[in-house]
Amino acid sequence: MSDRLAVLPQYLLPKRALTRLVGAQARRDGGRFTRAAIRRFIARYGVDMREAAEARVDAYATFNDFFTRALKPGARPLAEAAWLCPVDGAISQFGALDGEHLLQAKGHVYTARALVGGDAELAARFAGGSFATLYLSPKDYHRIHMPCRGELRRMIHVPGDLFSVNPVTARGVPGLFARNERVVCVFDTAAGPFVLVLVGATIVGSMATVWHGVVNPPRPRAARSWQYGPGEVVLERGAEMGRFLLGSTVVMLFPAGAIRFNPGWAPGRAIRMGEAMGEAPDPAAGSARPGATRGP
Repeated sequence: MSDRLAVLPQYLLPKRALTRLVGAQARRDGGRFTRAAIRRFIARYGVDMREAAEARVDAYATFNDFFTRALKPGARPLAEAAWLCPVDGAISQFGALDGEHLLQAKGHVYTARALVGGDAELAARFAGGSFATLYLSPKDYHRIHMPCRGELRRMIHVPGDLFSVNPVTARGVPGLFARNERVVCVFDTAAGPFVLVLVGATIVGSMATVWHGVVNPPRPRAARSWQYGPGEVVLERGAEMGRFLLGSTVVMLFPAGAIRFNPGWAPGRAIRMGEAMGEAPDPAAGSARPGATRGP
């Protein structure tokens, strides 16, 4: 079956209603029924509770509490690298922007402008830069951390669809990551501006940041934007910046000359928060552009 045919049922599903229903149930303390659901989830997806700060299922009042569980101290040591991987998951795609285009999957591209909600001025700051798209599966740790020290300048909630973001859907739905609901976070860093986008999906009940709390719901039809002044929100390297209440995808944009990706990275490779994502390019390299080779 082709990927386009495989995702056809998603066009027909009442994704928004389904997401509201699942989100409400995930927030509910259902007592022993909630704990039974958590145990089934752990068994089905092979969740490793040994690394959780609280390994006892009975300690989680709601499914969301379990899904956004913290890890034991030291479970994710931070690499000695300029840029850290911000999540557990798998690499979808990464590399250089082709003009303003990012690779979604073989045969599918979309624009940085569409990703950030149509802001041409913001997108232009990443012309000639790099990107990375990281997929979080149901079994993964679902908190998102800072890849470097950053000062928040802006947050944009962009309403959109709620397609699944798994690899099959990425291959079958054009413009998926610029089509789904998302939260765009714009930071200033020592290497220049940096964007981290939390992409929503089917049954992702909500997305939250440490400075704002839950961003969605509500889910208005128009985009919402928040501005932040100097020093208002500063997050250190490796600090938590947000979380998914049920899983999804992170997309990052880097300006030209900001990152040289880890040579061990490749699409499909499993990743862990805190590992080396990349280094600052060597100034002696001259005009060589980091990330110029896209993942195979």
